[in-house]
Amino acid sequence: METHGTEEPKGPVLHIVVVGFHHKKGCQVEFSYPSLLPDESHDSSSLPEEWKYLPFLALPDGAHNYQEDTVYFHLPPLPGGLKCVYGVSCYRQIESKALKVRQADVTRETVQKSVCVLSRVPLYGLLQAKLQLITHAYFEEKDFSQISILKELYEHMNGSLRGTALEGSQVYLGLSPRDLILHFRHKVLILFKLILLEKKVLFYVAPVNRLVGTLMTVLSLFPGMIEHGLADSSHYRPKNSTSEDVTLVPGIPPGAEEFVSVSVTDIANATRELVGEASGPGAEPGAEPGEGSPAQEHRVVGTPPSAGDGQHLKPPARASPESSESEWETLDPSVLDDPGAPPELPETFDPEPGLPITVQPQSSSSPASLTPGLLSGLEEDQYGLPLAIFTKGYLCLPYMALQQHHLLSDVTVRGFVAGATNILFRQQRHLSDAIVEVEEGRIQIQDPELRKLLSLTTADLRFADYLLKHVTENRQDVFLDGTGWEGGDEWIRAQFGLYVHSLLSSTLQQDNEKLLADYGAPFISAWKITHNYRVWHSNKHPAMTEVTPGHPFQGQYSVADVKLRLSHSVQNSERGKKLGNAMMTTSRSVVQTGKAVGQSVGGALNSAKSAMSSWFSTLAQPAAVGGVPCPEQPPPK
Repeated sequence: METHGTEEPKGPVLHIVVVGFHHKKGCQVEFSYPSLLPDESHDSSSLPEEWKYLPFLALPDGAHNYQEDTVYFHLPPLPGGLKCVYGVSCYRQIESKALKVRQADVTRETVQKSVCVLSRVPLYGLLQAKLQLITHAYFEEKDFSQISILKELYEHMNGSLRGTALEGSQVYLGLSPRDLILHFRHKVLILFKLILLEKKVLFYVAPVNRLVGTLMTVLSLFPGMIEHGLADSSHYRPKNSTSEDVTLVPGIPPGAEEFVSVSVTDIANATRELVGEASGPGAEPGAEPGEGSPAQEHRVVGTPPSAGDGQHLKPPARASPESSESEWETLDPSVLDDPGAPPELPETFDPEPGLPITVQPQSSSSPASLTPGLLSGLEEDQYGLPLAIFTKGYLCLPYMALQQHHLLSDVTVRGFVAGATNILFRQQRHLSDAIVEVEEGRIQIQDPELRKLLSLTTADLRFADYLLKHVTENRQDVFLDGTGWEGGDEWIRAQFGLYVHSLLSSTLQQDNEKLLADYGAPFISAWKITHNYRVWHSNKHPAMTEVTPGHPFQGQYSVADVKLRLSHSVQNSERGKKLGNAMMTTSRSVVQTGKAVGQSVGGALNSAKSAMSSWFSTLAQPAAVGGVPCPEQPPPK
């Protein structure tokens, strides 16, 4: 049983929860197993303060418009917990007259309920597949007092998922990058760069199932992000929350707690503890400090750097209420300026035009290859991935309820990647840097400077076009579509993995302006001041020596690049869209009116031809009687 983190849960599943819609009380919890609060019964509607939005997330806004739907959502950890809680909810509605046992509070024509799973592991698709079957069976009973099937679901899930490794196809079940590229085309790379820059990105579409699927598919393109990069993605405080006493944290003056993110506080506390200790609990006795060892990591943060070691972080002396970002994010300037830190890497390569690149760095996926990142707090591989994007107040909320709207303007929220179905989110464009309208496949960015940062370079366009061609070719056979390696989902993720590895490797090179220009110099300048890059760059990752620097599709310009650039500009610029729409409208009008106009023109031509023939025939005829006499004939006497 989950009791505010005081007891060790039995397995990866924390709770099975049923949320219903009451005609007077609105959305509320009707059943939970185990109980959400230790001293409450299973049918209690009481909730932990941190999970006050659970009913509105599990039963989404506008759900009455659909017979069934699926929701992915994130909840903040309870006191004593350290990681995000992942929620999957299956919603259905049934007519009241179809119920075998109709309770007294059922006064509407339809009954709307959701069955949701709260889990410690981000196995969204796998949990959804199991939950959909149970939800269907639960509704087929037509008696919602039969809760034994829900208890069996809890035991079954914990039994079957216990020990399941966060790797392989199970993590990405239901997430299709192929469909994403077919829908957004070259704009997928713009979405990728938007999140690298830690901007405020809002996805908008209905129903929720399509919304969360699109958002999580974009995140699956980041190596290791779904598996290990979301642990700190939901550290926020509910509105008017008093569940945490931040004033007890040393170094934070009274009144400053409303300016400090929960995740920032947790990391800062851990750093202060490391500063005050000579060695951590994970250090092995007798082991010499080397690269990647705990002693080495402690030296990087807690002690002054030695000669030639200029990469370190400085923990904040106190929280600053004047800024929404604490001093924890402030790095020593030498992190970005020290030319001696990067290791020597092979020379950049210039691939032959048209040569496909399908190889990415092969990293071990075994749990032993993952180590806790001292600065990011995430499980990292030997390349320092996943990037610490969703940390320090940068939220990932696959679905946001209307009750969470205040988070968009919360000073403790650095940024977000969030999904919404309510039009109020889309109308308030000033609260987001980019709005992704999934239905139209359109990305709306108001700031012209940000549009310049995200402008795709020629090498980027080659990369996106390469993906698009491999995804779209050989799609005639519906049985074999997507079954091959090239153009498949795993292949697409491998290409984005290569893109990230090459990008990171290029930043480590001396005199790397030419290498980074292929990614966009303005984009690189903006990315280097983000939290995720500075955390990654502050540590050494010896495995990066295996990665060849330079853009995977760098090379000389050609006529094909000009055509590609022109096509991309026409498809994505406003002027190009207007021109394309005008051409389509004109061509459509010509086709629609061609037959009628052709018939009219043909009739007119026939009439004109007849008139001309008759006119020429009159010229050949003799003059009429009584007319003017011809000069060749003598006048009559």
